[in-house]
Amino acid sequence: MSNVSQAAKQSSPAVRSEGFDVAKLLLEGRAFFALIAIIVVFSILSPYYLSVANFLTMASHVAIFGILAVGMLLVILNGGIDLSVGSTLGLAGVVAGFLMQGVALSWFGVVLYPPVWVVAVLACMLGAVVGLINGVLIARFKVPAFVATLGVMYMARGLALLMTSGLTYNNLGGRPELGNTGFDALGFNRLFGVPTGVVVLAVIAFIGSIVLNRSAFGRWLYASGGNERAAELSGVPVKTVQVSVYVLSGICAAIAGLILSSQLTSAGPTAGTTYELTAIAAVVIGGAALTGGRGNIRGTLLGAFVIGFLSDGLVIIGISSYWQTVFTGAVIVLAVLLNAVQYRRRSKLASSTNGQSTSQKRGKAEAANPAHGKTAG
Repeated sequence: MSNVSQAAKQSSPAVRSEGFDVAKLLLEGRAFFALIAIIVVFSILSPYYLSVANFLTMASHVAIFGILAVGMLLVILNGGIDLSVGSTLGLAGVVAGFLMQGVALSWFGVVLYPPVWVVAVLACMLGAVVGLINGVLIARFKVPAFVATLGVMYMARGLALLMTSGLTYNNLGGRPELGNTGFDALGFNRLFGVPTGVVVLAVIAFIGSIVLNRSAFGRWLYASGGNERAAELSGVPVKTVQVSVYVLSGICAAIAGLILSSQLTSAGPTAGTTYELTAIAAVVIGGAALTGGRGNIRGTLLGAFVIGFLSDGLVIIGISSYWQTVFTGAVIVLAVLLNAVQYRRRSKLASSTNGQSTSQKRGKAEAANPAHGKTAG
C-alpha cells in the first residue's frame, strides 16, 4: 500500500516549489481566470448577461457538459479516452423516450408505462453496459482506447437510429392516469431556485471528488494513470480500475442524456453529436494531462463552465454559430499549449530537484568519508 501511495503522489498534479511564482499561479489557475474574463467581457458587451436568471439558465446548459466531463476525467486520468459518450447520451435518451411512450406486450394485449424512476434506472444501466463493453475491449482484449470507443460510438448511434427510424420521440411529459409523469422534473424543476440538472452535477462532482481524494480507488486511479506498470507491480488491480472508469463514464453519459431529453421534452437519435469532444475539451481546459495521472474535479468543472459560458455569451451578443466553433477551437488549442508548458515546467523542476538531492547526498557522503571519491594515484 505504501508503494501505491508513493506512486499516486508522484503522479499527483501538485508540485511543491519555494517562493511565489506568478507564472505558475497563472498556469495552474488559468481556467478560473479565463472564466472570470469571460464573465467580465460579456457583461460589458451585453446588459442581459450579468443576471441571476441568465446565469442559472447557462448553468443548466453547462450541467450536461459537466456531467459528461466528470466521467471523461476518470477515463483520462487512467490514460484513456472515451469517444462514445455522446452516442451513449443519445442512446440513453432514446431508450428513455421509448419507455415513456409505453412498452407494448402483444402476447398479453397490454401496454406497460413504467414510472420515471424505473426509466432512469434502466437508462443508467444501459450506460453502464456500454461502458463495460468499452472497458472489456480495452482492458481484457488490449484494443486501443481510441479504436474501441470509436467503434462503440458508431454502434450506439446506429442502435439509436434503428430504434427510432431516424425520428424523434416527442411529448415525454407523460399522463397522470398512466402514472408516468415527472420526467420533465430533471429539466425544469428547481431546488431552492437552482435547476435540477445543476444540483445533479454538484452531487456527482462531490462524490467524484471524495472518490478521487479520499478512497483507495482514487489512489489506484492516479497511480495506474501515472505509471501503469509500476502500479501493477505495487499491487494495484489495474484492469479492474480500467474497466470501472469506463463503466462510470457510461453512467455519467446516460444521466446527461436523461437531463438533456428532459430539457428538450423530446429524445432524438442524433442528440449528443460531438459532445464527446466538448467533454474532452472541458477536461483539458481544466488542466488534466491527456497522458493520464494528472487532473482533478475542480479544474474539470471550471473547464466545463468556461466552454458553456463562452458559447452562451457568443449567442447572446449575436455571433454566428460558425464563429462560435472557431472561438471554441481556439480556446481548446490554447489550453493544450498551456498544458504542455505547465507540465514541461514541472518536469524540469522535478529533474532539477532530484539532481540537487543527489548532489547533496553525495556531498554528505564525501564529508562523512573523506577518502570516498578520491581516485587512485
